[in-house]
Amino acid sequence: MKTDEAIPENSKTKKAAKGAFTKIMLPVTDMSCAACAVSVESMLKAQSGVRDAGVNFASQNAWVEYDPAAISLPQMRQAVQSAGYDLIIEQENAAGKQEEARQNHYQALKKKTIWAAILSVPVVVIGMFLMDMPYANPIMMVLSLPVLWLGRNFYINAYKQFRHGKANMDTLVALSTGIAFLFSAFTTFFPQFWHSRGIHPHVYFEAATVIIAFILLGKLLEERAKSNTSAALKKLMGLQPKTVRTVTGGAEKEIPVEKVTLGDIIVVRPGEKVPVDGEVKAGSSYVDESMISGEPVPVAKKAGDKVFAGTVNQKGSFRLEARKIGGDTVLAQIIRMVQEAQGSKAPVQKLVDRVAGIFVPVVIGIALLSFIAWMVLGGNNALTHALLAMVTVLVIACPCALGLATPTAIMVGVGKGAQSNILIRDAESLELGHG
Repeated sequence: MKTDEAIPENSKTKKAAKGAFTKIMLPVTDMSCAACAVSVESMLKAQSGVRDAGVNFASQNAWVEYDPAAISLPQMRQAVQSAGYDLIIEQENAAGKQEEARQNHYQALKKKTIWAAILSVPVVVIGMFLMDMPYANPIMMVLSLPVLWLGRNFYINAYKQFRHGKANMDTLVALSTGIAFLFSAFTTFFPQFWHSRGIHPHVYFEAATVIIAFILLGKLLEERAKSNTSAALKKLMGLQPKTVRTVTGGAEKEIPVEKVTLGDIIVVRPGEKVPVDGEVKAGSSYVDESMISGEPVPVAKKAGDKVFAGTVNQKGSFRLEARKIGGDTVLAQIIRMVQEAQGSKAPVQKLVDRVAGIFVPVVIGIALLSFIAWMVLGGNNALTHALLAMVTVLVIACPCALGLATPTAIMVGVGKGAQSNILIRDAESLELGHG
């Protein structure tokens, strides 16, 4: 494998072929569906100074090609935040910060899901089997309020999307549960409104709570799936040691790998991983370079030979001079290549993204048509049936699987390849190589 051909240059500092444009990879947080990725992508593309951008929901990453003289990273972050999402613009340990944010989000989501399920159970029992018990409606309303609070992010995100004239899955959830709860609350406080019209009033508190509980559960399972698909990338990141031993004035000193500078002399003992790319200055050994070459046989190293970060020293010890550090090492470039491949879009996914972008508005339109049709043709209890039909359409039309399946499959395929030392340049290559 020719390293210079197979591995792209540092995406954090790469200059575009024309003009002074820079291409950068930035982690995105707070996305909940494929339509969210479309929203973030459109917000980035709309900024002055951004030539092109792309967002992958499964990898939770965005790439942006922009002119640093026309727009800054904080300005891009502010634009994305206005739509209810966030960018991690700090370049130091961005992947680690994204993983930490993902774990915090997962734990918070897990607690919300558990509490929503616990509170929904009595609401469902009362609503389905004990609806005639005294004060049934007020009890269900009181139990439903905390569940709606646990799902408040649906309403907050839907409002932020509405401000920008956009819609996503949160819009569907917010509309369906909000309408069901408000309709039921109105019926609880003003039952005579329906009695005077000869209609026995029904409430749908259980629908609102169960919808939120199930959507939260679905998000929890999605987060777990996305975490599992990034296992191969975490394995690659774990190939680099956290600390190194440098030699200064004849004395050894242990420092974090981030503190290594070009020209430092580093000691590598038997069984240790090589921390940076460099040249052997003293000693000799055999080094396992299978993570680069795929060859299981250790390679002999002596003074003057090159060694690479992530490879494993076998028997002897040696000292090396640091020649490439941080994002310039071969290991860092391999990791970056895998990230870019996982975040790339196959031709079929571009079609999925276009469908996801118009999916939510179409569903809202169908829900409104259902409401109007029932109001016109429903006869007795037309309003109740119209509201129930509209809520049903909004609830069942969830585009998560539509937008998650393709990017997740790409992530799994690229990750499995990386585990077997097969580097896939992008998703299009993966799709073209299926035969």
